[in-house]
Amino acid sequence: MNEIKIFCPATIANLNCGFDILGLCLEGIGDEMIIKKSAEKGIKITKITGANLPLETEKNVAGVAALALINYIAFKGDAIKHGFEIEIHKKIKAGSGIGSSSASAAGAVFGINELLGKPFSKHELVNFAMKGEVVASGSEHADNVAPCLLGGFTLVRGYNPLDVIRIDAPSELYAVVLHPNIEVKTSDARAVLHPMIPLKDAITQTGNLGGLIAGLYTNDYNLIGRSLKDVLIEPLRKHLIPNFDQVKNTALQNGALGSGISGAGPSIFALCKGQEIAEKVALAMSESYQNTGIEFDIHISKINPEGTKII
Repeated sequence: MNEIKIFCPATIANLNCGFDILGLCLEGIGDEMIIKKSAEKGIKITKITGANLPLETEKNVAGVAALALINYIAFKGDAIKHGFEIEIHKKIKAGSGIGSSSASAAGAVFGINELLGKPFSKHELVNFAMKGEVVASGSEHADNVAPCLLGGFTLVRGYNPLDVIRIDAPSELYAVVLHPNIEVKTSDARAVLHPMIPLKDAITQTGNLGGLIAGLYTNDYNLIGRSLKDVLIEPLRKHLIPNFDQVKNTALQNGALGSGISGAGPSIFALCKGQEIAEKVALAMSESYQNTGIEFDIHISKINPEGTKII
């Protein structure tokens, strides 16, 4: 192959109790990318639609992730006889909290890996994709790029070395995402966090994290709902999102298992058992947010089991 077109799905990260370590992959919401081999070596971003993002390779998350991959190959002593041109067609708004930067980074390394004959597994590609996240947030984290590449739920057990566990989603689990058309920069959302946390809160958060993982493995929707609670991050970030508490409470009152901030925000997500409840929750969240006067988008999605793929 000399050219490939790929779909790079949106993601929800953190999932209340899993800050920087948990994420899930969404269906139907995502970017498209076209990656081509070129005679000129290196990485070149040739076109971006749907967003005002830099074309300079070193300033673009896709470019930085792609460079990490080809530089690693060069470091190992393997020669790449051509370069790569990347087109990015953004459908996920930057700063939306559903993995816009991660989709670009994941798509770049996935596409180049395919054109090179798949020298790396999807798990190995996470290492390169997370390098691009530094451009967007100032730090390497895999809670969005991992589910974007692998699909389903992902747990980042550790970063040194990177250890990612993929978890299948319960079959009736749906996600609702309300995206206000405002921007919350990841770097700003990280700036409000405290470096030290009380021991009692750490214990509560750890219990919820363990309960959520157990609920996913055992298809225990009630346990999933009881565990979708965040005592560390949400209290510090929720003021960045207008009407957050009202929308979250509305989701819970209408049958959602749990609700919280998607990634760094401003999107608000809810997990639901079954499509019927998801549609009811989506309608209630929409009606609740209309009072703000802020334009918004609403999405209902099953959990995407595949992740980034060729189209």
